[in-house]
Parts: sequence; structure tokens; C-alpha cells
Amino acid sequence: MPVTTEWSPSSWRSRDVVQQPDWADLGALDDVVKRLGSMPPLVFAGEARSLTTDLGKVANGEAFLLQAGDCAESFDAFSADAIRDKLKVILQMAVVLMYSSGVPVVKVGRIAGQFAKPRSSGTETIDGVELPSFRGHMVNDIDFTSQARVADPERLITAYQQSASTLNLVRAFTKGGFGDLSRVHAWNQEFVASSAEGQRYEEVAAGIERALQFMSACGVDTVSTPQLHTVDVSTSHEALILGYEEALTRQDSLTGDWYDCSAHMLWIGERTRQLDGAHVHFLSGVGNPIGCKVGPSVTPEEVLALCEALNPKRIPGRLTLITRMGAETIGTALPPLLEAVRDAGHPVAWACDPMHGNTFTAPSGRKTRHFDAVLAEITGFFAAHRAAGTWPGGVHIELTGDNVTECLGGAEEILDADLGTRYETMCDPRLNARQSLDLAFRVAELLRRN
Repeated sequence: MPVTTEWSPSSWRSRDVVQQPDWADLGALDDVVKRLGSMPPLVFAGEARSLTTDLGKVANGEAFLLQAGDCAESFDAFSADAIRDKLKVILQMAVVLMYSSGVPVVKVGRIAGQFAKPRSSGTETIDGVELPSFRGHMVNDIDFTSQARVADPERLITAYQQSASTLNLVRAFTKGGFGDLSRVHAWNQEFVASSAEGQRYEEVAAGIERALQFMSACGVDTVSTPQLHTVDVSTSHEALILGYEEALTRQDSLTGDWYDCSAHMLWIGERTRQLDGAHVHFLSGVGNPIGCKVGPSVTPEEVLALCEALNPKRIPGRLTLITRMGAETIGTALPPLLEAVRDAGHPVAWACDPMHGNTFTAPSGRKTRHFDAVLAEITGFFAAHRAAGTWPGGVHIELTGDNVTECLGGAEEILDADLGTRYETMCDPRLNARQSLDLAFRVAELLRRN
């Protein structure tokens, strides 16, 4: 098919596109996309530009990125408590990283839009029955029935509505007092507070409390310092269903640039990063900060071409390369990429996704990850950057605020026999709050060494 040279929100349609659902009713899809196009934006261009500035500090080695949240958000498990608990974990991790390392932390949630998932196959077979794969609640349902697996465009509307509600809550929590540093003790959830990680966190919280008291005693007006009482948490998701992203793309009245107003930051997955494909083309034209996942098979030449396609103006903070190599591979696969990007002068932020390259099926039959492998990949990520003289800019983590048993290991030593206790994920296994807090302390130690 012919490829357009001019970019518009719909020009991706002239490119080869992968990982799109087989929608049951294309007429209904067109109607939904038009309705979405008339709805208010979920985020604003100015917010996306502010995040680009913050990520520019990450690219320059002046800050650290914590990108974290659910593997796939659920229509069914939507509640204010769930959002609050997830936010608590992210805030706790950020405080541990900042207090322990002295490095500012840019906080980005996998939240308010992470409803679609790429699949390795378009269908799955159980007991001889073949049905379309589950592609996330934005597309179909996880129940293994022919009706549940129909790709229903109306789910795009539900995803928008739930994203809007989630964003409202996140903004209310982070700007309405919940993010106040005087509340650091209150962020410690009951089942975390009783653990070794929770007790270690309490020591950090007590230190922050003493520091605030000291500042006040020195005459610093801590009451009128907004940075101590509110916090910025941006939203992000994989820009997978391009009809949805197109519908929420708006032209900024101040700059005339286009922004995808479904989230502050969007990323391209390992399965959709084809240089001449629709996903790279679409995101090359929006002004948001962009992430791109790169796995162990990517070559330095491909990475440099992605940098040119997604950030030709070389704006710091515009592009974050998110590595997902696997603990056993990162030591050999990452260094050539770091050296190539460094030598070419591309101002990218580097982040480590230590989750997806370390997934395996346990003897119990459940998909899982081991905490030790997650930590080993992050350790290898830091070591490779230290050797290349580049900045290990952040981590990209799948986690939940719920007390689940989905990933093995950690300080509480979850075993294979424990996985079935509370295995609740719709797709990939997530770290629970204790494991997440444990990981934050380990990453903080690596940051201090770096």
C-alpha cells in the first residue's frame, strides 16, 4: 500500500498495522471513533510538555524515572480504594528512591488507559476449542466463551470513561493532600507495615519527618512550600489500539502541534516497533514524550533508526528507550546499544523493564517471574551504563497495591505452592506492595553506588 509522507492523526492508516483487533462491526467502530473524537481530552498539551521537560532531566542524568502500575487495567476491579493503594505503592517507592539516593524521581503511572495488550497469537485453544485471544478489556473479555471474546468497539467508550474517572481520582489524591510529605507514615499499608520492608520504610518516613522539623526550626516556611504538599504523577499506556489514539489526538491551540490526549506519555511495544509500521509513524507525529520498548533481538542500527524516526530534533525527554532483555541477556545485549546511541549523540532517557524478559511458567502451570531475576536484570542494566559512562535513567515495573501472590521470591519468599493463594492478574504477573518496596530499596542502593 502507498505510504504517505505528510503526517496527520489518520495517516497511520496508510501503513502496515499489526496487533489490531478483528472488530466484529467496522461500522460500529467508525461510529465509536467519531464519538470519542467529540469527547473532551483526558490530558492537556501543557501537561505533556511539562513531562517532557522532567524526562529531559532524566536524559541528562539529573533525575530518575519510576514508571509503574498494572500489567493491564480491569473494568471489573475498578474502585477508589484500588487506585489509592496503587498510588500509595508508587509514592512509597519514589520516597525511598529520593531519600536514599538524593536523586529527584519522575513518577509516571501505568494507569488511566492501560487496557489493551498485544498477543503472540490471534487465537488461543483450550480443550480443543479455538477462540480469539484476550486483548485486554478495551477490546474483549477474559472469559473463554465465544461471546466474551468478540471484539466490541463500545469497550473503547468504557475505557475512556474509566480513564477519566481514574485521572480525576489521581489528581484529587496527588493535589488534595494525599501526596503531602507529612503523610509518609500513612502511605504504609497494613500488610506492608508489618513486614521487614515496611519497618525499613518507617525508618525512612521518620527521617523525612525529622528533616521537615529541622527545616521548620531553621525558619524555612515548610507550610507554604508546594513541593512538600503536592506531587506530580503522570499517566502512560501502550499506544496499541490506534483508532482510539487517533480519536483522542488534538491540535494544541498555543503551538499548533498535535498531542495524543489519551495520556501524558505513550509507548510503543516490542511487537509494534516496526520502523515503517503504523505505530512508529503515528507516534512520530504527536508532541507527547514517547517510550519505545527494545528487546534482546534489536540491533544498534535499528535503535539509531528509531531514535531518528521518533526524535529527529533530538529534544531531551522526548524519547525514552525501555529495555526488556532478560536477566541472562542484558549484560551482552545492552552495551552495544548504549555505545551506539551515546556515540551518535541522541539525548534519550534509558529505562529498564525487568519484568517481560523474565517471565516463565512455574511447575504449578501459572505464568510468573522471580524477584531475583527482576533484580538481576536491573543490576545488569546499571552495570552496563556504568561501563558505558551513561545514565541508568529509570525502571518500568508492573505492580499492584493488592496483596497478591503472582511473582516468586522477595523478602517474604513466595514459593510456587503459594502462587494460587491470590493469583489475580488478567495477563502478566505483578509485584505486590512488599516486593515493590523491597525493589525500591535495592534500586536505591544501586543509585547510590552509581
